[in-house]
Amino acid sequence: MKMRKSGLIILSLMLVAGLMLAACGGNKTNSNTGTAATNNGTDKEPAAPATDEQVTVTLAGWGASPEEQELLNQTLKEFEAKYPNVKVNYEVIADQYMDVIKTRLIGGEGPDVFYLDAFEAPGLIEANVLEPLDSYVTPEFDVADFEQPMVDAFKKDDVSYGFPKDFSTLAMFYNKKDFAEAGITTPPTTWDELKADAIKLTKKEGDKITRYGFGVAPELARQMFMIQAFGGKVSDEEGKATFASAEALPGLQLVVDMHNVDKSSGEPKEVGAGWGGEMFGQGKASIVFEGNWAIPFLESNYKDLDYATAELPTVNGTKGTMAFTVAYVMNKQSKKKEAAWQLISFLTGKDGMKTWTSKGFALPTRKSVAQELGYDKDELRGAIVAGASYATPWQAASTLPTITNNFNNQFVDTFMGNSKLEDAMKKAEDVANKEIEAAK
Repeated sequence: MKMRKSGLIILSLMLVAGLMLAACGGNKTNSNTGTAATNNGTDKEPAAPATDEQVTVTLAGWGASPEEQELLNQTLKEFEAKYPNVKVNYEVIADQYMDVIKTRLIGGEGPDVFYLDAFEAPGLIEANVLEPLDSYVTPEFDVADFEQPMVDAFKKDDVSYGFPKDFSTLAMFYNKKDFAEAGITTPPTTWDELKADAIKLTKKEGDKITRYGFGVAPELARQMFMIQAFGGKVSDEEGKATFASAEALPGLQLVVDMHNVDKSSGEPKEVGAGWGGEMFGQGKASIVFEGNWAIPFLESNYKDLDYATAELPTVNGTKGTMAFTVAYVMNKQSKKKEAAWQLISFLTGKDGMKTWTSKGFALPTRKSVAQELGYDKDELRGAIVAGASYATPWQAASTLPTITNNFNNQFVDTFMGNSKLEDAMKKAEDVANKEIEAAK
């Protein structure tokens, strides 16, 4: 799903050229004047078209679990019952989702509505292939009900290009049995407390570590908020990498030192695990930072695991976490924009979102829905929801794929003790910026 350095720039130029041709056809943004209607007196959304003509809207997304697919099908049936003149043709793109979407957009055959990960949003907004949505929005849609960081992830210059359908932040998962055995009565709330607790929780057999106090994913997607904790940035306004700055390094150094100095943290592959949830479930880490996706995984595979969650510890006295979110967006070349907006507004409205997130596989980006479903007070999901208001979305400039590749290669090397952090990040930043410049 992630595109490499030059591909995004070339694709953007192709998309813009295609859209210039499409613009000759006079395809303009429509307003939704006269389309507001109440929904049982609670959630107001645009009404069905006044005409009896049947409209079919295409919706594209990636694959999901059978349970999630069933929830989406149910939500779409509710939409079609409310808007009988609009039918939804839903397509699952199982492989290379973003490559397929971008290819179809270039060819003028893109879906009317499709999923868009926040990671990819800047590139498509820059390529001018997404329909701005603000002119469609009515006060009843209640944009203020969304968690602000999730909405902002799909904006540029204060223009909305999508509305988030669900999200997860990172929360701290901790093993209650391990904590009790180590004499730890409450989860750490600061990084210093995490550092001290991780040392207590780490177990050895001879010289071999059999359980790390803290399981780490040494990648940019999990470390961006650590870069920001001391005022650093991943990239600047021009899209150039800046993660080697004096402000960016201190947060990363905290992560590296727990592994190389304290010997109290490790990454999953060091203990034969595929990811943090598996590492945690197998009892090879007492603490991991994971998202909502880990809960059904642990419930299915480690039924006897006694664990809890909490918000991530503060870093440099500031709360922080990452957020991963996906929006519904509209193809700018769609010929059925009113119906496409009706679909987006229902799926991201209160009723549609309530159905989609009712089983907890995904979490609602609307605060009112999270409260109605009780996720804000949920024993395991409450900490994930609590982080939404201050989370950093996994997103930066359209150059983020190039930045990520170079960061990850060098940061893993430093994490494993093979290089100094400052040298590795400077090398990664220089290479990333050369690749970014060459792709212009």
